[in-house]
Amino acid sequence: MSAATILPSPVPGPPSPMRGLSESDVLEKRAQGLGNPPPPPTSRTYAEIFRENVFTFINGVIFFLGLALLLVGRPMDAVVSIGIISLNIFVSVVQEIRAKRTLDQIALLTRPKATVIREGQAREVAPEELVVGDILHVAPGDQIVLDGHIVQGKMAVDESQLTGESNLIAKETNAEVYSGSFCVNGSAYYVADKVGNASLANQITAGAKQFRRILTPLQQQVALVVRLMLLVVIYIEVLVVLNAVLKALNLGDTVQHSTLIAGLVPNGLFLSISIAYALGAVRIIRFGVLVQQANAIESLSNVDVLCLDKTGTLTTNRMQVDALYPLGIAESELAQILGDMTTNTTTRNKTSQALAEKFHGVQREVVGEIPFSSARKWSAIAFANARPATRDADSQKTPAARFQSGIFALGAPEFLQPYLVDAEDVNENPVWREIMTRTRELAGQGLRVLLVTHHPSTELKDDGDAARLPQNMTALGLVSIRDELRGETRQALNNFIQAGVAPKIISGDNPETVAALAKQAGLKDAVLVSGTAMEKMNDAEFAVAARDGTIFGRITPQQKQKIVRVLRDDGHYVAMIGDGVNDVLSLKQANLGIAMQSGTQAARAVADLVLMQDSFAALAPAVSEGQRIVNGMQDILKLFLTRIVTMAMVILSALVIGEFPLELRQGSLVTLFSVGIPTVFLALWARPGAIGRDTLSQRMIHFILTPVAVTTLLSLFIFYGTLVGELYLRFGSLGFTPEELTAIYPNALLLAKSTLVSFLVFVGLLTVIFVAPPTEWWTGGDELDGDWRPTILALLLMLVFFVIVFVRPLRELFALSELGALELSIAIVGAGLWLFLARWAWRERVFEKYLGIKDLHIHAHH
Repeated sequence: MSAATILPSPVPGPPSPMRGLSESDVLEKRAQGLGNPPPPPTSRTYAEIFRENVFTFINGVIFFLGLALLLVGRPMDAVVSIGIISLNIFVSVVQEIRAKRTLDQIALLTRPKATVIREGQAREVAPEELVVGDILHVAPGDQIVLDGHIVQGKMAVDESQLTGESNLIAKETNAEVYSGSFCVNGSAYYVADKVGNASLANQITAGAKQFRRILTPLQQQVALVVRLMLLVVIYIEVLVVLNAVLKALNLGDTVQHSTLIAGLVPNGLFLSISIAYALGAVRIIRFGVLVQQANAIESLSNVDVLCLDKTGTLTTNRMQVDALYPLGIAESELAQILGDMTTNTTTRNKTSQALAEKFHGVQREVVGEIPFSSARKWSAIAFANARPATRDADSQKTPAARFQSGIFALGAPEFLQPYLVDAEDVNENPVWREIMTRTRELAGQGLRVLLVTHHPSTELKDDGDAARLPQNMTALGLVSIRDELRGETRQALNNFIQAGVAPKIISGDNPETVAALAKQAGLKDAVLVSGTAMEKMNDAEFAVAARDGTIFGRITPQQKQKIVRVLRDDGHYVAMIGDGVNDVLSLKQANLGIAMQSGTQAARAVADLVLMQDSFAALAPAVSEGQRIVNGMQDILKLFLTRIVTMAMVILSALVIGEFPLELRQGSLVTLFSVGIPTVFLALWARPGAIGRDTLSQRMIHFILTPVAVTTLLSLFIFYGTLVGELYLRFGSLGFTPEELTAIYPNALLLAKSTLVSFLVFVGLLTVIFVAPPTEWWTGGDELDGDWRPTILALLLMLVFFVIVFVRPLRELFALSELGALELSIAIVGAGLWLFLARWAWRERVFEKYLGIKDLHIHAHH
């Protein structure tokens, strides 16, 4: 058992009678098999990675056909076809293993912890160190990691991950608690009753981090493309087999043709996109962002609205008491009351911790307590008897007798106002006017302002968010609290705005406090919206306020969730950053949930991303990284689909006339030059930028239609033109005998195929330039990129292809015939004609207009 970290007692105030198990008890229970086992792996095993990369249906078909080629005496064809796919498998496995190792190491940092009581000490340990009978403590935001029952305390629990219901469940002594739920309000001790398979813990606590094959929108459409191409390939394979049977073709040619056609299924495309997500997750770790869901990277690239919590996001969440403003009592009396309240409370948050550090109280007899709730925005505690005398009584004035016992409440002034004396006649109440004047003044400085109130009654009932205070409470004073703005906040917000992402700050604090901090952070012309005002709005008014507002104050968790939902319904792609339990509902509602590493376990568990360094500034480069990944994959997809559909159309069209247009090794050469090599570099060179409003299908259709149609048409002319022309040149006419045709036809056919290969390689490389246009002249299929590297790569690959054409061993490796000046001229002139025809058709949208496809709003994404 690993060493546990010794922590201070999690429950301030009276010492707990809980002692928990001893170390010998723990060892004995573990020996009895009552220990909690480690959670399952958070990612795929090495065996799973190898199996899923190697043993795919298409890989199996190609390996089988490669073996068949060996058996029928075509070793070179077998080596080329199997060699290329084996290289693809090797690169994929290596990349994914590297990604797995990095992500596994980082994921350890976000695993849930448990606070266990052993030998009277509170210790923070991993769930697998727990045993049956352990006493655990949970506070707001903590995850319940094992099933058990409460032995002391009471709390409100969120069991939505188990039941799907978002209502809080009250739990008191002897109530059962379940792993996977979270403490929202209050605190309690519970005894672990179940571990291992008997508990939900090993399903839930690991579930948030466990590797899951959740398909992103991009992956879903790629999967659809793969399935459709599989159907097309099966159809073409049937035609090839029937053609071979009817024409009595030899078995070697039939197997070769079948292997070439099977290679049209883009099985590597889906895999490469999955790997791109994994590698992207590794890359954005250096920015301090941990990916917990695969689709988070794609989500990052689509975000156009970023909702932020103020405390802990814009600010450091290091609260400090600024000043006291007593009302009718001495400042020392107010300080003593605050000290007693925070000393005796059983649940602390950042605010009460700041008060406890500043003001010291004494132990009191507590007869009732209502913990702070983000929905109510106040907490309360009831003391039964007068305050006991202390040694430093001479240095601090004892509170007046009427304020020594009773109910004391602390919270937002607006939310405590309904319980004050003369609450119904607010405008005529001078005390309330003084409170609001002071509150506005302090909020304008970016300070949090809390009101302290008192009532002589001691009857205080905790009904969760529905809890109420007695009427006619007396206002005792205000306390202002300062929170430090994060140093990187201004630059981070500016980066988001420059990237076209609209920030919206949503907080439970006073709107003017939030606005003052936002102004310090560089947000100008902010539109303030109050949660109290939104509560009175109908749905239409709420939607307008959510859309137009930029600063939202006094917002409840339910309102925060509704704001996110309304923004999504309005067509926005919403990211939500939060750190507390009050953010869990909105984190779930958002397209992308983002949590702080130092935040609550509840927030981290439901988030898609975790900010490891607690700085949302890390998201700006991460958004750019997400855009870069998606843009690169879209370019890859364009090249893949263009090559696949073009090759399928060329093969089908040529078969209708009677000849198979390519050899297996020639097809591999076309694939290598037009897709294999360029896509690797396009992924590396992809740039960030807005994705555009159109769907992936619309962008693909716009780009692919033109080159497929133009290439198919010109390929037929070049292939059959070269074949007929070669026969004509050999005989001086087309009048030749069957014997003469039999003697010359194989060479003429190979020459025609080689000329077609040259043309397809040239237009494939020109397509690479159109995918990333270096100048305005090349735009049409895509917007201006400005990057010359893809163009230079295409030109270099053309030179390499010429080397292959002119060097005999290389030429024979890819089954090419020796090309003369005439054949090369045909291929080059054909490629030049393709260049101008494709550019004109793209710019005039010839095929879209013919098919009646609406205009596409193609944006520059680089």
